[in-house]
Amino acid sequence: MKNSKAIIFDLGAVILNINYQNTIDEFSKLGVKNASTFYSKKVQTDLFNQIETGEITAEKFLSELQKETNNATISQVKYAWNSMLLDLPNERIQLIKSLKNKYRIYLLSNTNIIHIDAFKKQIGDRKWEEFSALFGKMYLSHEVGMRKPNTEVFEHILKEQNLKAEEVFFIDDSPQHIEAAKKLGIHCHHLLDNEDITTLFPDKVR
Repeated sequence: MKNSKAIIFDLGAVILNINYQNTIDEFSKLGVKNASTFYSKKVQTDLFNQIETGEITAEKFLSELQKETNNATISQVKYAWNSMLLDLPNERIQLIKSLKNKYRIYLLSNTNIIHIDAFKKQIGDRKWEEFSALFGKMYLSHEVGMRKPNTEVFEHILKEQNLKAEEVFFIDDSPQHIEAAKKLGIHCHHLLDNEDITTLFPDKVR
């Protein structure tokens, strides 16, 4: 961190609390076979990659998911997909605000229009604007057409923000994403399940 000029945060399970198991459980209730291997933090079918890179629409994604269920409605499928989204702890927001005094702050998230719309609705327009303002730029995979762990998305950020890899500190909860960033020389922290970003910067937390 000593020579870092910028910090790149992941969103889910780093800033926003999420529980992948919730979606797996809801998929199972809808009749999706082998839901735990169909979708998880480490394993994704190509369908999920397509929605996260903006290759397919939300409607196409939900209709394809619907085919895996026992005649569930689109609303039920959407509810199951969004059920992994939990709360946004205020202490993490305050931490990022304090870090802005010293570092350039960015967000890099593998996400999709359905989850982002649900997140916006959950916190409301004003808080969404405040959240967006925390970052110099938000790199959302479905908007930029690239996703982790492909190194191209990190290279894109470095080039656009005129940063050297060694000047960047990246925080993510997925080991495969950390490994990709490390290949470029980016300093990283793999956030474990029992960790919180506030514990990484104890001097910044009041």
